[in-house]
Amino acid sequence: MPVSSRPNRVGRTGRSGPVIAILATAGLGLLVLPLLGLLLRAPWIELPRLLVSEAVLQALFLSLGTAAISTVVCLTFGIPVAVLLSHSVHWHVVPRRLLRAAITIPLVLPPVVGGIALLLLLGRRGIAGQWLAELGLTIPFTTGAVVIAQTFVAMPFLVFAVEGALRSADRRSEFAAATLGATPGQTFRLVTLPLVAPGIAAGAVLCFTRALGEFGATITFAGSFPGVTRTLPIASYLAMNSDPDTAIALALLLLAVSAIVLLTLRDRWLPGVVR
Repeated sequence: MPVSSRPNRVGRTGRSGPVIAILATAGLGLLVLPLLGLLLRAPWIELPRLLVSEAVLQALFLSLGTAAISTVVCLTFGIPVAVLLSHSVHWHVVPRRLLRAAITIPLVLPPVVGGIALLLLLGRRGIAGQWLAELGLTIPFTTGAVVIAQTFVAMPFLVFAVEGALRSADRRSEFAAATLGATPGQTFRLVTLPLVAPGIAAGAVLCFTRALGEFGATITFAGSFPGVTRTLPIASYLAMNSDPDTAIALALLLLAVSAIVLLTLRDRWLPGVVR
């Protein structure tokens, strides 16, 4: 009978065959085993001493501070971009795809290439940098350059998280507010933002974590100056040549901070998934 056959059909589709199980196990191994190796080789006895050294604390506070600032910048500019992207479903296909591609490129572009692009734009001889230099403003190799590099690579995470939340939100409250005479600005501030607040929070957390771990664009555009541009990832990379124990300690610190931040997302790991 159709009624009795449905559970069996669902059960069969819900099972994974042995090949899928083996491949899934291998895939998880590729993700987990390197981190397990880091934990096994960590100098746990020396770890407290290494983590309170001046160089580590300097890099930690610089990373946390710049990541927090870049997250605020991403929120300021990324939410309007997400709104524009959510409205682009009504556009013609070419401009819609160009907009999405422009937002997606920093996700797939090698970070070093992003750093080179920022140098060509904002460097002393860059397209805009040469004009800024005449005004006495120098951006590369400063703490501001770290924030710009982090914002460049992290903003797409926020944009897509908010866009997904906007697409899945119940828009009837917005229509009701407009019917009652609310202006578009009031509707967005008082209705839309509260509706997508969980998506904004999830995007901000992902954005902060990505900014915290940024390396390629930062070292290319901002360099590595202690206390100014040497963030945790850069300090860890440089320490591998001279002090591997310190490098491992820095890597563990980054891993711990990232894990704690990501665990706060709970069920909101994917953009637009709000529970």
